[in-house]
Amino acid sequence: MRKIIGRQKEILELQRCYNSNRAEFVVISGRRRIGKTYLINTLYDSKFSFSYVGGHKLSQKMQLRKFAKAISEYSRTENDKEYKDWFDAFDALQDYLKTIPVTDGKRRLIFIDEMPWIDNKKSDFVSALEYFWNSWGALQDDVMFIASGSATSWLNDKLNENQGGLHARITKQIVLPPFNLKETEQYLEYIGANWDRYQIIQTYMALGGVPFYLSLINPDISFAQNIDALFFEHNATLRLEFDELYYALFNSADKYVTVVRALADKRKGLTRNELIKLTGLQGNTLTRILSNLEKSDFIVCYQQYGHTLRDSIYKISDLYTLFHFKFVEKNNTKDTAWWQNNLQSAVIKSWQGFSFELIGLLHLQQIKKALGISGISTSASGWQIKDAQIDLVIERADRFVNLCEMKFSVEQYEITKEYADKIRDRMSLFRENTKCKMTLQNTFITTYGVRIGKHSSIVNSQVTMDDLFD
Repeated sequence: MRKIIGRQKEILELQRCYNSNRAEFVVISGRRRIGKTYLINTLYDSKFSFSYVGGHKLSQKMQLRKFAKAISEYSRTENDKEYKDWFDAFDALQDYLKTIPVTDGKRRLIFIDEMPWIDNKKSDFVSALEYFWNSWGALQDDVMFIASGSATSWLNDKLNENQGGLHARITKQIVLPPFNLKETEQYLEYIGANWDRYQIIQTYMALGGVPFYLSLINPDISFAQNIDALFFEHNATLRLEFDELYYALFNSADKYVTVVRALADKRKGLTRNELIKLTGLQGNTLTRILSNLEKSDFIVCYQQYGHTLRDSIYKISDLYTLFHFKFVEKNNTKDTAWWQNNLQSAVIKSWQGFSFELIGLLHLQQIKKALGISGISTSASGWQIKDAQIDLVIERADRFVNLCEMKFSVEQYEITKEYADKIRDRMSLFRENTKCKMTLQNTFITTYGVRIGKHSSIVNSQVTMDDLFD
């Protein structure tokens, strides 16, 4: 069996569905390259009663021909019949599945991958799928149907939020997230990249926890050399990935790109009203875009401390997208070693700081564990006024509030007198503006910790890079 990194929660959910005593209709979604197909094929390849992969930009006639061939291969029969529509195709699938003996503990397992690609213009695919499931599949206690694809918009509209024949018929929705830092480290070790965590966290900043992107890493060269190979060399593998990513996921992809571009430009994040002003999008259109982006792990939304939900802040959370906007989109360099030649530049250092803040927001549970508050009820938010900002505010049920500052550094972070004064002033502003009556603690989240010195007493608690890998 091929190795699966992480995915314990998703595997447990899938196994629970497989072992249930009812018909199951499971929808697995997640961004392009995240490992949906790999997960299902690795878990169930020998157990499929039928599987089919939708063809990209194929006509309905060709899709039906390929579907007929798949039925023929699984049933081990000759099948020269041409289906005139998807109702014919699902009738044939039903007839074949009926020939499989019902066995205790064994599923008739159906997997249709890249389902959104099948439903081309004027297709009757969804109507036929609805009829197949409602008239037969849902009545078979041993049938498990898994649908998967990258097109988030389609999966939400046609399956998860279907208001027609599949309304409330989906028994399990699974969204496959990117790897966290620990899983990224495990994956890199699996492919032979035994790097130190400083290089791994920079890799995460550029590629996020996307398994396919990580699989392109050459373990025999450094992180910096890999970035040049993947983005800046002639015909670099990931140079054109961005457009394919968003257009594969979303209808009206240009509007989605407009939103994430606006967020990538604003380190502090943006409110909904600010997004309306910057993008020109509003109403239900913006609501759906923000919802789909959040479900697909491209953005995060969190409440500002002391404010209502109306003032919630949206931030970009997809690190690959941020990297693309900062360094790839408008970079027409002919320098095939651009990254190595600019490692110490201000623009890269600024990006590292921004990305490290985002990594902290994405690893809240690891931060809580490092602070020894995993078992305490908490709420996480941000806080900002005109003259001050706090990256992460953790309010605890024990009446403590951690004011978290995130700093990326190549060595221990040194606090100067000026910076210590700034932290004290900010704490006073926070208490004054929020009217918070709880105990405030300054928490520093850094790569290698805070250097002990004359002004380090301003720090009440620390989290290091190693803690984020826990």
